[in-house]
Amino acid sequence: MSVYAKFESELAVRPDDIDLYQHVHSTRYLDYVLAARFEQMERCYGMGMAEFSRRGLGWFMATAQIAFKRPLGLGDRMIVRTWIESFSSHGCRVPFQIERADNRKLCCDGACDYVLVTLADGRPTPLPADVVEKYTIRANP
Repeated sequence: MSVYAKFESELAVRPDDIDLYQHVHSTRYLDYVLAARFEQMERCYGMGMAEFSRRGLGWFMATAQIAFKRPLGLGDRMIVRTWIESFSSHGCRVPFQIERADNRKLCCDGACDYVLVTLADGRPTPLPADVVEKYTIRANP
């Protein structure tokens, strides 16, 4: 069970997400995770990307892994669920799940490791204590 709260965003498949096989191209799933994460950072944590930018900070995706279960197609709506699994001195691990909105069947899951960097030089920087505090939202028991 996750120690940290899980958050959901609903998104829709766009026509330009469709590949030659008439389903969502594999690279778009990470786009969905990123879009949901940006929205959740603002709405759920109260500290969005604009605040990080004002501080001269940004998030770099160091690793990403994804396991595909079933495809999404044109017109489908999805639920993108993300949460923080753990913090490191310079970043965090964010697992995710993407489900079809109509039947809640899992389409894919995985995790991304993010590193906080300074925008001026792109180098990793330690997580500020107030960021860890804002992003430490515990799950309901």
